[in-house]
Amino acid sequence: MSLYTAKEIMEIIPHRYPFLLIDTIEELEEGRRALGRKCVSGNEPYFQGHFPGNPVMPGVLIMEALAQVGAVAMLSVAEWKGHTAYLAGIDGAKFRRTVVPGDILLLETKVIKCKGPMGISEAVATVDGKVAAQARLTFALAAD
Repeated sequence: MSLYTAKEIMEIIPHRYPFLLIDTIEELEEGRRALGRKCVSGNEPYFQGHFPGNPVMPGVLIMEALAQVGAVAMLSVAEWKGHTAYLAGIDGAKFRRTVVPGDILLLETKVIKCKGPMGISEAVATVDGKVAAQARLTFALAAD
C-alpha cells in the first residue's frame, strides 16, 4: 500500500497532469528521504515525439520526477508546507539505461545537505533494481 496517492501528492506539490511525473510515494522520512513510483505508460504525451516507433522517456523528465519526489520529502516538513520547491541545479547526471512504456520507475531522493531554504540531494532512479539514472540535485524552497 502506498503512503501517498497522486491525489495526496497534489496536496503537497503544485504539479498537475501532464507534468505530475510521480504516481505514488512509497516511503517518506520528512525532510530527509523519499521513495516514489512512476508507472510509465505508453499513453504519456511525450512518447508521441520521443521517439515514434521507439518510445523512450526523456532523461530530463526522469530528473524532474526525481526532483518532484524530493519536493514531497521537503514540503512534508511543517516549516516548509505551502512553499514551492524549485529545481536549482543538476550535477553529475548519468543515464544508465532507457526507460520505456511498461517500466516501473522507482525514484529515491536523499537529502545530504540543507541550509535554510537551499539543499542538495542524491537522487537515483531504478527499473527492476537496475540504475536508470542518477544525479545530485540542488533545490530551493520559496514561499508563494
